[in-house]
Amino acid sequence: MYKTKVIAGVDIGTSKVTVLLGEIHEDRKLNVIGLGQSSSKGMLKGEIADYYLASDCVHAAILTAESQAGVSIDGVYLAQTGGHIEGFPSEASVNITSSDGRVQAEDVEQACSLAQGRELPENRTTIHHLRRPYKLDGRSVESPVGMEGERLEVGYWTVHGDSRKIGDAIHIINGFNLHVDDIVLAGLASSAAVATADQKKSGALIIDIGRGTTDYCLFLDGRCMKAGCLPIGGDHISNDLSIGLRMRLKQAESLKLRYGSAIVEHKDKTEKVWLNNDFEIGDRPIPLWSIEKIIELRMTEIFEVVRKKLGAHYVPEKISSGVILAGGASRLTNIDQCAENVFGIQAHVGDNSAMASGELKDSQYSTALGLLHYGLQYQSEKGYAKHRQSSIFGRLKTLFQKA
Repeated sequence: MYKTKVIAGVDIGTSKVTVLLGEIHEDRKLNVIGLGQSSSKGMLKGEIADYYLASDCVHAAILTAESQAGVSIDGVYLAQTGGHIEGFPSEASVNITSSDGRVQAEDVEQACSLAQGRELPENRTTIHHLRRPYKLDGRSVESPVGMEGERLEVGYWTVHGDSRKIGDAIHIINGFNLHVDDIVLAGLASSAAVATADQKKSGALIIDIGRGTTDYCLFLDGRCMKAGCLPIGGDHISNDLSIGLRMRLKQAESLKLRYGSAIVEHKDKTEKVWLNNDFEIGDRPIPLWSIEKIIELRMTEIFEVVRKKLGAHYVPEKISSGVILAGGASRLTNIDQCAENVFGIQAHVGDNSAMASGELKDSQYSTALGLLHYGLQYQSEKGYAKHRQSSIFGRLKTLFQKA
């Protein structure tokens, strides 16, 4: 008899911790049954700065989710983000040697193994090997086995991170007597929630802008060609406002939420708004143009850095689905227009409507929902699960030995 399994998607962000619980049934369906959130403490730009403060916040969110659902968690899928995350391309090719000239499964396995064989520097841990389309005699193919050809090529975008920083996050989960089934790049998890398979197939750039980090993933022909993370986000906008307009950070954050726009809408430099809007001592008028200009400059810079990181892979003609924006900062007015100005293609703010309803449609839950999607894939596909299980235990062992 099939026993349902309860999995958790845990997103430890700079501003808050989000935990979503999902129950996997025999028919490979997943129901979201619990939500827990807590304000983040001890986090800086997506990385753990104070282990015990961060641990308390994560545990509070987990307890809330379990209490709401009335169940215990069987396994955790943990998001990874932060400036320590890097990536590189790796490629390999093999000659087809079968008597009939057709690709065998062994040829594919050999090519993939060779492409993934590059050693990482000390204290670095692989998070993902993201496979790009196979090429058989120079033409892209989805599944080469059985096809006739002479040379098979395969490429990966290998994502890796600092072993100790990944290990700290895993230890927080283990400290609550929970097992981390897998770690997932936050941008990939978010992409699973806000972008459909068809959008990825036709080309899509997903940018998730959080409080302390910006994650991005570029999909072409349904495959993630490049992914990464920038240690800049919504907090930097508030900081710019604080410095540029000489105010406290809390006031800057409030001003951003009330009047923020990612492009300059108000051209009249004499138009002003009140700093605190209470007309008491300390309140003063602030030029609305200045607020919008500061925000526009920072958002433009973030998008320009992403575009630069994509390099030659960014070909507007191949990204028919455009830019899909997610994360807390995507709520900024006109952020889609700012993205269009930088990337030169259509942009829109995404949601999780293809995966969730009600409150969970909001893109602030994209990463946690995407983690549940990966968990469902892990549990449903035995071959995939076996491979990932071996991989994660190998990485965990390495991390614990270095801890």
